[in-house]
Amino acid sequence: MSGSDAAAEKANSRQRPQMKVNGYKENQNIAYVSLKPVQTTVSIKTATVYLTPFSLSNYQLDQLMCPKSLLEKNSNNEVACKKTKIKKTCRRIIPPKMKTTSSKAESTLQNPSSAVHTESNKLQHKRRTDAMNLGVDTESSQDGDSAEDITPGLDDYSGLSPYERKRLKNISENANFFASLQLSESAARLREMIKKRQPPKSKRKKPKKRENGIGCRRSMRLLKADPSGVLLPATPVPPALVADETPLLPPGPLEMTSENQDDNNEGFKGFLRTWAGMSKPSSKNTEKGLSSIKSYKANLNGMVISEDTVYKVTTGPIFSVALHPSETRTLVAVGAKFGQVGLCDLTQQPKEDGVYVFHPHSQPVSCLYFSPANPAHILSLSYDGTLRCGDFSRAVFEEVYRNERSSFSSFDFLAEDASTLIVGHWDGKMSLVDRRTPGTSYEKLISSSMGKIRTVHVHPVHRQYFITAGLRDIHIYDARHLNSRGSQPLISLTEHTKSIASAYFSPLTGNRVVTTCADCNLRIFDSSCISRNIPLLTTIRHNTFTGRWLTRFQAMWDPKQEDCVIVGSMARPRRIEIFHETGKRVHSFGGECLVSVCSINAMHPTRYILAGGNSSGKIHVFMNKSC
Repeated sequence: MSGSDAAAEKANSRQRPQMKVNGYKENQNIAYVSLKPVQTTVSIKTATVYLTPFSLSNYQLDQLMCPKSLLEKNSNNEVACKKTKIKKTCRRIIPPKMKTTSSKAESTLQNPSSAVHTESNKLQHKRRTDAMNLGVDTESSQDGDSAEDITPGLDDYSGLSPYERKRLKNISENANFFASLQLSESAARLREMIKKRQPPKSKRKKPKKRENGIGCRRSMRLLKADPSGVLLPATPVPPALVADETPLLPPGPLEMTSENQDDNNEGFKGFLRTWAGMSKPSSKNTEKGLSSIKSYKANLNGMVISEDTVYKVTTGPIFSVALHPSETRTLVAVGAKFGQVGLCDLTQQPKEDGVYVFHPHSQPVSCLYFSPANPAHILSLSYDGTLRCGDFSRAVFEEVYRNERSSFSSFDFLAEDASTLIVGHWDGKMSLVDRRTPGTSYEKLISSSMGKIRTVHVHPVHRQYFITAGLRDIHIYDARHLNSRGSQPLISLTEHTKSIASAYFSPLTGNRVVTTCADCNLRIFDSSCISRNIPLLTTIRHNTFTGRWLTRFQAMWDPKQEDCVIVGSMARPRRIEIFHETGKRVHSFGGECLVSVCSINAMHPTRYILAGGNSSGKIHVFMNKSC
């Protein structure tokens, strides 16, 4: 090559303008990257290119856009040929470090804009170092015309390296590919399809109506029509009156009208005359001392039961039993659940004619006593808040005490002549009633610390003391120190762990107290000395769990033998048991005629007669054959 030609070539190389490489916009989410080439000094065979990084903020968006016309001019064959040439050229002129850097730059372009800025900052330093060492082999014999052959028709990018040309081509192809997929349009169509889609409804075909109008046959009675089809007139329905299940009986005296017998027959009148003529038993028999256990057992062994001594008296469960103290006739009174009071004369035959049932109350009769002053009077107390006295001489039930705002549970006589009474309420209150005062109100209403009172019993000797059984505690009060605002008990028995059913003093001396508790224990206390503490003498294990449908057990003292206790039993075969105060079983009553549980029992005060009431309204009487 001559010197003139070399000088001309140098002049032409100095006059070449600097080229700018622009990034192509792939889509709106891809950042734009551009590389600015520095002025290059071309030698004969080699040329050194220095690349420097630049910021996108120095260029406008219009300068970075690549015209589509240049990319669309090439045919499919030219594109394939160009790809092959670019691959060969890049392998020859790009060193390993540049390959690594370019691949990172290309992956960075495909990431979101936030990631591009982070990666671009990391690559700036590497590009400076790689650009200083980048050399391009431009041998004229082999690659003199390769730059022009690789990208024919792209005159604006003739100064770019093959790597940059390939990168721009890939960006363009990716943009065209994603544009051809039409993802946004497909997503919009899917949203519309989801909104329009509704769950399929099962359409049931309606039956076609018959043209002749004849349907299925229907009942004329349900149509309220006669057989000819004529509608019957509507019958007026009277308004239903909501009646109270247990309405209170009217205040005042009630006549003794029997529910199961005719009031006008001679048998009923003779029955009333028999009860009215009952005399008070002699005091000699009642003051007789205790018999020995041996003779007592012998007398108990002579008591038997038969079908003639089993009576159906009331329709509901029996809540209370009382035996008349007569020594000539055997008369039994029972109080039932539905407010009935039944009277039974065991000496009258046939036995059905000796049973009379009255209805002086509207709720269960929980307590029943014959008057100690007048044997022709029987006093009954009910849950309905009434206390009545049945006078057989006048054939009337007089009202002694009435309190409609409270419910009564038990009562007892404070005086021997039955003139004053102590009444226990289910809400824990107590009433002091004087029968000599006109009217049916109380003399004093006493509040106690007990939440509920089940039974009340007066000391047989020191009648100012009385005992009450509550939920889980037993209190002994002094009637002389009762206060309407609140009374504190003299003694409290707290040995019980569950609900208490009853508590009674021994009938003759009051030296013992027997309690019945739901923890299946009968407890006997020593009350011979009323002091701050009453010791526990005996605990008798006995099944007292009667369940829901049976009346609860109440252990009672035998009035003839006050050291023995009578109580029902859940054992089979059915029986009624008697225990000594020491805890030993004295006797057990049973037989073929006793087939049910007798929860409430009472013993005659002077004779060996035992009456037990069950939960079906029957009484079972055990008596000595000589009676």
